[in-house]
Amino acid sequence: MLLSGCDGEVATPLPTPTPTAAAALPTPAPVTGDERLILAFGDSLYAGYGLQRGQSLPDAVQARLRGDGINAKIVNAGVSGDTSAAGRQRLAFSLNNLPRKPDLVLLGLGGNDVLRQIAPAETRANMAAMLDELKKRSIPVMLTGMLAPPNLGPEYAGQFNRIWPDLAAQYQTALYPFILDGVIGNPALMQRDRVHPTAQGVAKIASKVAPLVAERLERLERD
Repeated sequence: MLLSGCDGEVATPLPTPTPTAAAALPTPAPVTGDERLILAFGDSLYAGYGLQRGQSLPDAVQARLRGDGINAKIVNAGVSGDTSAAGRQRLAFSLNNLPRKPDLVLLGLGGNDVLRQIAPAETRANMAAMLDELKKRSIPVMLTGMLAPPNLGPEYAGQFNRIWPDLAAQYQTALYPFILDGVIGNPALMQRDRVHPTAQGVAKIASKVAPLVAERLERLERD
C-alpha cells in the first residue's frame, strides 16, 4: 500500500513485489464426490470450550478435509462436561436425530472421567457399550484417546491408558491415541485452565487428525 507523507511529500513507489510464501500456498482442491457425513461425538474438547464459534476441533477438521477436496460435513455433538457415562446415555438419541446414518463417527470421551478419577473399569465399560451400539448400526468409528496425568499414580494411569488401544484393537477401529498430543503443557497452545486447547492448539490437533480421517474415509470407500 502506497501512502503520502503527513507533510505532503509523495512517498517513493515501492518496488514490484516478489512472490512470497503466502502467495506460494497451494490452491485448495475443488470439493468433489458425494457428501461424507461425520458425527463428532465427545466432550468439551470437541464442543470447542472457551473458543469462538467455528474454532472447534470438528470445524477445523472439516475445513482441512474440504481444503483437500473431500466433501465432508461434520456434525458437532460435543457436550462440555460429559463423562463416558453421559455420552453412553445420549449416543442413540444423537444418531437417531441425524438426517441419515453417518459415514463415520469420531468418538472422543474420557477426559472428564480422568478429571473425576472415575474407575477405569467403568470408563472402559461405557466406551465399549458405545462401540457396541455403533457396531450394531454398522457405523465405522475413529477413536480419539485420552491419557491420565502421571500424578494419579502408575496403577490408575496404567489401567486408564490401555482403554483406547485395547478397544481399537478389539473393535478394529482407527485410533488417534491422545487427543492433546503436542499441545498439552504448551502455554501458547493451551487455555489458562491448562485443560482446553486454544484455537492455535486446535489447529495443530486438526493437522494430525484430519489426515487420519481422510485415510479412514478412503478405506471405507474402497471397501
